[in-house]
Amino acid sequence: MTPLNTALALALVASGFATSAMSHEAAHHGGLASEPADAVRAPFDIVHTKITTQGNVATFHMAVSGNAGESRPSASGKLAGSTVFSYVWPTTLDSALVGFEPKAGILAFAVTAHPDFDDTPLFDENGDGNLDNDGNLWHSHWVVLQPDDACGDGALKVVDIPEGSKPRLPKTWPGLPILIDSPGWSPTFQQGSVEVRVPFDDIGAVEAATFDGVTAALRVNASVHNPLLCVVDVFKVASGDLSLPAAVNQ
Repeated sequence: MTPLNTALALALVASGFATSAMSHEAAHHGGLASEPADAVRAPFDIVHTKITTQGNVATFHMAVSGNAGESRPSASGKLAGSTVFSYVWPTTLDSALVGFEPKAGILAFAVTAHPDFDDTPLFDENGDGNLDNDGNLWHSHWVVLQPDDACGDGALKVVDIPEGSKPRLPKTWPGLPILIDSPGWSPTFQQGSVEVRVPFDDIGAVEAATFDGVTAALRVNASVHNPLLCVVDVFKVASGDLSLPAAVNQ
């Protein structure tokens, strides 16, 4: 390679690095910034959270100090007592926006993984022709949260559906007796971040919302109902106090 070609190659490489760095910096502009915390496992150590919109699509973004998605729960071999790891965006959105009853609780978007059960029965995430063995792959949910002391003092749970009741539910509800939806929007992991693009009919409601970022472990109750799914270990809250202070597109 001639000196001129070498110089051009180095310039192109440098330009590529610069473009990558600028794209990475742009991805972390705005939203809610959080200081890294040595006490939090790096794959769940939130440093940036935001929600942006373009057209009728909202992008849920969360960055961590390590490799997002790198850590998943160990399999226990049974549903009762099994663990769920999650990246969560609690919002001020009304639960009716995605097909639940109005004002049913805190509507949160979540990306989860759990090897002991599959709660996306309409989707074959690993492409093997089996719809019920994909729980260990990261996938998305809408969940409705409320505090329940049965999960611990002031701890949150995914809201249970009382036996015999027939609440309004999304079309992609997976059949579990809790307020959960499995819409099939696929998360993307890249450069220490997780993102999900979610289409909305009423994007204006999303743009008026505020939100927070949370990483946490949930556990299926031993009784497998009431409560079925409790938040048992909060790894980090982006705001520090779950005040949902961040505005969409800011």
